[in-house]
Amino acid sequence: MMTRRLQFLLSAGFVLVLGLLGIYLLGKLTPYQETLKHGADPEARANPYLAAEHFLRKQGLQVKRADGLDILKDLPSAGQTLLLLGDRKRMTPKQAERLLAWASKGGHLLFVAERLWDEDDGKSGDLLLDSLGIQQYESEALDEDVSAATDVQASADAEQLAESMPNEAPPAAADEGNAYPELTQLYLENEEAPAYFNFDTDFHLFDAENRAHAWANSDAATHLLQLYHGDGLISVVSDSWIWQNQGINKYDNAWLLWYMTQDSQVTLLYRADRDNLLSLLLEHFPQALIALALLLVFGLWHLGMRQGPLLLPASRNRRQLQEHLRGSADFLLRHNGQHSLLQGLQQDIQRRARHRHPGFERLAVAEQWQILSRLTRQPSSLISQAMRPLPKQRRAAADFTRQVANLQTLRNAL
Repeated sequence: MMTRRLQFLLSAGFVLVLGLLGIYLLGKLTPYQETLKHGADPEARANPYLAAEHFLRKQGLQVKRADGLDILKDLPSAGQTLLLLGDRKRMTPKQAERLLAWASKGGHLLFVAERLWDEDDGKSGDLLLDSLGIQQYESEALDEDVSAATDVQASADAEQLAESMPNEAPPAAADEGNAYPELTQLYLENEEAPAYFNFDTDFHLFDAENRAHAWANSDAATHLLQLYHGDGLISVVSDSWIWQNQGINKYDNAWLLWYMTQDSQVTLLYRADRDNLLSLLLEHFPQALIALALLLVFGLWHLGMRQGPLLLPASRNRRQLQEHLRGSADFLLRHNGQHSLLQGLQQDIQRRARHRHPGFERLAVAEQWQILSRLTRQPSSLISQAMRPLPKQRRAAADFTRQVANLQTLRNAL
């Protein structure tokens, strides 16, 4: 048997080996840090302008959201800035008039140009742009006239711009030593460098009626126009991506949002119209709608299937008298019904009975049935079943066939 001393030595050796192994493994381990990015939280994914809201609140501005133009009923104009950043494709002319009327009473309306100018139609289809005389073009498609008009607009009214917006310097300074032509620049008075914004340079705003008193340009196009409207102010931008969550922290995009909304209460309007039931179903349950459409298609296809092979019409040379009689009977059955056919057989039997038994029509019904039983040598039960009054409702095919057979038997026996 193993002694206690030997057991102790083996246990101590085993512990020593484990300790040495642990020291070796710890020496091989290298600590490191890893950052796992889980992306934006659900609130940020649902609201592309959530960062813009928080930024404006940190600047001390009162910010609230709106989900429709119904807010205009309770929203005062003075001291208010309405950021219309949502989709306006279903905006009605009446809603556009209400927006412009709200701005004319002292409000500041900022919206995004949505549609391009159509030279053939003489309009863009954007109700707000067309009402203000502002046209949007693709920068690459600008013709010489529009380009010339833009150059005149950018350089001719520098003094007027300085008077109307004293914090801004004439945009002509932006053309001197422009190190970032792809960025939109805004020069302010007493500032050596301009503010930079990364508007999409694919679009250009053109003030066709020369109403704008301030604007911001990149080297390729104009991306911001500002004009007075009644007692209020209207700002038009070519896009609002610079203020979404992924772009507001770039360049001076956040500063421009504050600059446009300073000293006012801000209302963010994400949608100019409400979704109808169909659009909500398409957005949240597209698979269910596809399954329903397929079910309807297969249902109609099943109902439209033939229940058997298509019978070719027989040749006229092969038709027999029996086929003509069968076709005539089918025609009469479809158009006149069972009642007409059965009544015709009963009347034919009564006519033959009057010929065989004079005065038959003046007898009572029971006596007539007895005469028919004697003349045809058929039982009274068959006579009563065949000659009884016909019901108005349609009979089953088996009952109809049975009564026709009984009437044929009586008629053949007379």
